[in-house]
Amino acid sequence: MRHVAVIGSGPAGYYSAEALQKEFGEDVRVDVIDRLPVPYGLIRFGVAPDHQSIKAVAKRYEKVALSGNVRFVGNVMVGRDISIPELLDLYDAVILATGAPNDRPLDIPGSDLPGVVGSAAFVGWYNGHPEFADLDPPLDCEAVAVVGNGNVALDVARILAKTPAEFVGSDIVAHAFEALGNAKIRTIHLLGRRGPHQIAMTPKELGELGHLEAAVPKVDLADFPDELDDVLLEPGMRKSVGHLRSFAAMSHDKPKIIDFDFFAAPVAIEGNGKVERVIVERTHLTKDLRSEGTGETYSIDCGLVVSCIGYKTPPIDGIPYEHGRGRFANDEGFIAPGLYCVGWARRGPTGTIGTNRPDGYEVAEKLAAELKGGSSDKPGRPGLDALLAARGVDIVTFRDWQKIEAAETARARLGSPREKFTAIEDMLNARGG
Repeated sequence: MRHVAVIGSGPAGYYSAEALQKEFGEDVRVDVIDRLPVPYGLIRFGVAPDHQSIKAVAKRYEKVALSGNVRFVGNVMVGRDISIPELLDLYDAVILATGAPNDRPLDIPGSDLPGVVGSAAFVGWYNGHPEFADLDPPLDCEAVAVVGNGNVALDVARILAKTPAEFVGSDIVAHAFEALGNAKIRTIHLLGRRGPHQIAMTPKELGELGHLEAAVPKVDLADFPDELDDVLLEPGMRKSVGHLRSFAAMSHDKPKIIDFDFFAAPVAIEGNGKVERVIVERTHLTKDLRSEGTGETYSIDCGLVVSCIGYKTPPIDGIPYEHGRGRFANDEGFIAPGLYCVGWARRGPTGTIGTNRPDGYEVAEKLAAELKGGSSDKPGRPGLDALLAARGVDIVTFRDWQKIEAAETARARLGSPREKFTAIEDMLNARGG
């Protein structure tokens, strides 16, 4: 029997547990440890609440979690309740699947003003993450600047633009649903440092903007290269750019505008005690397609800035870290003997949910080559339970999570699959006796 601890219960964590099952069969015990009492990480707190079809992948992880040799260990924080060296003493291997939940800083003058919010915080707010439930972003303004040209920026813009009726079927949390319903926003500026051919937006997400009840996307065809150049793009990107071109023909007869502002780099945020405007520098592309400032600036009046410029993995004491890439230093997932990383903790915040699956399988294969044929002398799960019990840590099992999930389903508003608990204490109380 071998014992493996996986730190993080998001996609990378459960794909790793699944891969370990396939490699070792019944000869492995996997503990999936998470700092929150609820599983699924990015699926629960990162995927947009109106994208329920994407969230459905959690059913695959549930099947893994309910199997006999995988256990969910929630409400346990590595670094607070237990250290990595202690886990390495308890398990044959430790796999870091912590994701990249922290915002990359915008790092321009004025970025510390009230009203400047990172996308991890803003997305966490409308998805019910306990750390961001009290964010209370200023939505009583007429204009918002969303910085970034990726799918997260699109999610933020779409959520800001939707009517209450368009959230039917979503699991947006009540406090965000109410606040967005009362918002006064009329213009959402999407700021990108480069041009339409350099976006990181996928066709499905872009296409959704063309079908909103009260908002219409706006683009300036002067920002685009010759249409013949689209042929050189890979198919997905060509389709995305095609959506952008189609937006130019749309009538701006709806009360809200989503304004794509390309070749626009924010250089400062100004305001008297709060966000009042963003100073933007016009850019152009160099030969290697990097953005370069032109010196020409203009201002955009707004009361909220949401920065969607990327994420980073939080460092852990004693684990080598690449600050420039926001990930653990690793060689194809290997960090040190017995210590591995997968997903965004390994690669940085790139790719889709499914991109994390090969990481888990690759690490599982490496562990199988190293550990098969022998028997473990590590205490594994019983050792973890004894240590946590001695420290008074209140762990949450997957059966406990199912009780929490049932309670969330029972308290859902009409048309919503669930109403998430946004406080850890409420999650723990929902387990019952």
